[in-house]
Amino acid sequence: MKITSEMVKELRDATAAGILDCRKALEASEGDFDKAVDFLREKGLAKVAKRMSRDAKDGKISAYIHAGGRIGVLVEVNCETDFVARTDEFEALVHDVAMQIAALGARFVKREDVPEDVLEHEREVFRAQALESGKPEKVVDQIVEGRIEKFYTEACLMEQPFIRDEDQTIDAMVKAMSAKTGEKIAVRRFVRFELGESLPE
Repeated sequence: MKITSEMVKELRDATAAGILDCRKALEASEGDFDKAVDFLREKGLAKVAKRMSRDAKDGKISAYIHAGGRIGVLVEVNCETDFVARTDEFEALVHDVAMQIAALGARFVKREDVPEDVLEHEREVFRAQALESGKPEKVVDQIVEGRIEKFYTEACLMEQPFIRDEDQTIDAMVKAMSAKTGEKIAVRRFVRFELGESLPE
């Protein structure tokens, strides 16, 4: 897998490790971010290691109203201390996250939150589309998994490109703030309302 400068920057922002160490970690883990973090932790190079094991129980719940009152968002973003929660940078991050949810309508915080039945339904739809378009059976599974990855980037908040800077994801923004503050920061949950939308039965 090709290791890009963006991948190196994201890992560096999250761990404060050196550029060469980050590249080496990504190469060793074949581009897997979490494995690369573990690699750096094992080598004693990741300053994020201690943060990842701590609890983030402070933070903010923020409301954001968009489009003349037609869309509303409540989001909870956690950090470790009230001191960080009251900083302008943290408040700006929470506002940006709420604005992102309003604009792009994420359904889940991260891919691990997507229920298996939702994934199975998406796979069935993508498989039917691929077969309908005449794709050979042997490549259908590969096409389906590629579309599942695209589904994650659209449906999962942390994997979406930030609307004001598409070169970085929401996950990268949160990790950069964590590296800057020295605290564990996490988007815990959100709810999005849109005027006139159908309610679940």
